Amino acid sequence: MNSIVIKDKIIGGDHPPFIIAEMSGNHNQSLQKALEIVEKAASAGVHALKLQTYTADTMTLDLSQGDFSLDENNQWNHSSLYKLYEQAHTPWEWHQPIFDRCAELGILGFSSPFDETAVDFLESLSVPCYKIASFENTDLPLIRKAAKTGKPLIISTGMATVAEIDEAVRTARESGCSDLILLKCTSTYPATPEYSNVRTIPHLKTLFKCHTGLSDHTLGLGAAVASVALGAVVIEKHLTLSRKEGGVDSAFSMEPEELQALVDESKRAWEALGEVSYGQTASESSSRQYRRTLYVVQDVKAGEVFTKKNIRAIRPGYGLPSKYMDIILGKKAAADIKKGTPVSWKLI
Repeated sequence: MNSIVIKDKIIGGDHPPFIIAEMSGNHNQSLQKALEIVEKAASAGVHALKLQTYTADTMTLDLSQGDFSLDENNQWNHSSLYKLYEQAHTPWEWHQPIFDRCAELGILGFSSPFDETAVDFLESLSVPCYKIASFENTDLPLIRKAAKTGKPLIISTGMATVAEIDEAVRTARESGCSDLILLKCTSTYPATPEYSNVRTIPHLKTLFKCHTGLSDHTLGLGAAVASVALGAVVIEKHLTLSRKEGGVDSAFSMEPEELQALVDESKRAWEALGEVSYGQTASESSSRQYRRTLYVVQDVKAGEVFTKKNIRAIRPGYGLPSKYMDIILGKKAAADIKKGTPVSWKLI
């Protein structure tokens, strides 16, 4: 499967996992804080930072009763969907300065559009790719709109069935998307490891013949690092400056130091994958000396019989392999041999 190139970044199995920091609404309606999140993301070593592009009005209706109300015990502490999205959205006029800061710091800046007007807006900013959020993966007109740009498309699978994912993938490809990445995602906030089901990642790759990864809402590194072993080439995690400071998604977001650990550990996991390999590697050449081999452990005279008293399997590893012990026992020494001499065929 060919790697995907987005500007100067390469995504594929032959490269370290592509790490995306999701800002979401963790800026708490402060542009200064949003720019600081960009800076912390870049310092942690991520490859990209992602926004969400919507307004409360493009997401829902300004109603607080019935279908549009939220249970009073909801994790966001808002009475209605509209009020939640008012607080969580990233003002559209902030996108350009945020993307400019990303470019200055050498990371990609892009976004998840939540309706077709958001795609038009992001196109005006020349974003390099698009992400379809898990709750939008059944919005085929939105997928079609984003795919028609011809830019790489990342789709979170979330609650989608195989049939729904197939519809999304077919729509994207038929609309011009040639670079597609599917992310395994559990749409709970936070998600728990037992419902992460990261074994789905290689199955997605096999079914849909595309690169795969993980949009991870669990706390900690375990699920993300495990996903690398299963072929994830993209990992997305929410980022907050501080969980204590709050924010709409801060409870399940990483702090900068944790994000740095994710970057480092996911790369180590990828490096550790290597290839199917048996036998000695170049790095192990000096370790052969620690194998057990056969040594003369008492002075032996020429013609003397080898026994378990005068030869033993010990370290270091410069004698004959110990598997030859039974063959050598009962044979005679070809010469005088001093204690500590490695056994070799010429001595027998």
